[in-house]
Amino acid sequence: MLNELGIPEELNLTRNWHLGGQLGEGGFAKVHLAQDEDGNPAVVKLVPKEPGAQRELLFEELDGAPNVVPILDRGESGDYWVLVMPMAEKSLRNHLDEMDERLTVNEAVSVLVDIAEALAGVESRGVVHRDVKPENILLLDGRWCLADFGIARYAEATTAADTWKGAKTAAYAAPELWRGDRATSATDVYAVGVVAYELLAGKRPFPGPDFRRQHLEESPGPISSIPDGLRASVGECLYKPSEARPRLQNLLTRLKASMETASPGGVRLQQANALAVEWQTEAARQRSAAQAEAERRRELKTVADQSLGNVLAMLDRQIMDAASAVRARADSSRKSWELNGAMLSVDLPKQVKLGADRDLPFEVIAHTKISVSGPVDRSGHSGRSHSLWYCDAQEQGVFRWYETAFMETFGANRPFAPFAMPPDALDTATAISPTLHTYQVARPFMSIDQGDEDSFVERWMGWFGEAAQGQLRYPGSLPEMETQDSWRRRG
Repeated sequence: MLNELGIPEELNLTRNWHLGGQLGEGGFAKVHLAQDEDGNPAVVKLVPKEPGAQRELLFEELDGAPNVVPILDRGESGDYWVLVMPMAEKSLRNHLDEMDERLTVNEAVSVLVDIAEALAGVESRGVVHRDVKPENILLLDGRWCLADFGIARYAEATTAADTWKGAKTAAYAAPELWRGDRATSATDVYAVGVVAYELLAGKRPFPGPDFRRQHLEESPGPISSIPDGLRASVGECLYKPSEARPRLQNLLTRLKASMETASPGGVRLQQANALAVEWQTEAARQRSAAQAEAERRRELKTVADQSLGNVLAMLDRQIMDAASAVRARADSSRKSWELNGAMLSVDLPKQVKLGADRDLPFEVIAHTKISVSGPVDRSGHSGRSHSLWYCDAQEQGVFRWYETAFMETFGANRPFAPFAMPPDALDTATAISPTLHTYQVARPFMSIDQGDEDSFVERWMGWFGEAAQGQLRYPGSLPEMETQDSWRRRG
């Protein structure tokens, strides 16, 4: 017997299913209640056989992945592909409608941790969801799980890039999707950021109806009354350049950490970081579908400025809390702190010209230096300076701020040791190369943002304190730390 869709009420797949009433209809599927031969409830999704898509796109194999709604059975019937899934208690959209207000911080973070675990679990299999939104997040056996991995791939293959038929899909679509670029795991991170904003603020970051312009050009307003570290993490997920967003594992670690009680010092650092994210987030300009290389680098430079600003805000807050006599100064080229004749300073970051870093084994977008100085000692030493580079030093295409420093193996003592070098200098390229050279790397490339701010702040506060007491000395040995394998080589 056929129903009104021309589908048999008894579906014979791997198992036999009795098709019940229709539950709903999305952009690419009709949803029905169902029961197996033993009366166990399930949900059947009927996906039209659209041209241009293969069934392999739809039948994603994700058995064993955490927090992913499993596929109980699959097959086809008439003009439809058939997917059978367990009956969930409700969707996150249903839950939000029931609450009629934003979730508590603890409940929201619990949802986000479940979803981040799901996405991090499938990332190693090369799977990108492409359509993370509350409608695809289901409560199943006490966990919030992601559904419709295959349907998202199927929808992408059957729909033009500029169509975006579903308003809810458009509300969660990352900038690169509006530009027609390929979806990556960073696309899912952006969607998680939109969901997180909605859970914590009680509204979406971009209300529409002009979603394209808003996702490409606007920045969301700050979320009030949530922990500062959590606010910063959500803001980073919503960065316009996909390369600048946190990786899924990094995001998962920080979400879990946000559920723990921070120390008083940690709270101050989180507050400083969150304020910097709020103050310095700037809207990116609309990009063309074929985004030029120069535009991409300028976009990353904007995020580099923002990210370094976050770190320096933490440093400033900690210094001023620790020593009220410190004089802080800032001008168009430098930010500095002075105490007892000692100075800690950071130059404003500069854009690396396109191609100027071609002799390096990785790409550098921006660079600056941080220095600390005090009284000159008997050997002529007065301080140290380190390079700060915004680059993909450790993983290709993943940009962060890295700190390193250099040394001279022969020659007279320098007043600053170790010392900073710009990435576009010839001696810098040879120092980083495997060959022996007068200049060598003195400290490993160490990330200083996206969760690694604390050690950077502590390190430089300590050297500043030593300089202010006249105790900053020439390093006992150079290089100071093991540097091997701290940056990627040409390959």
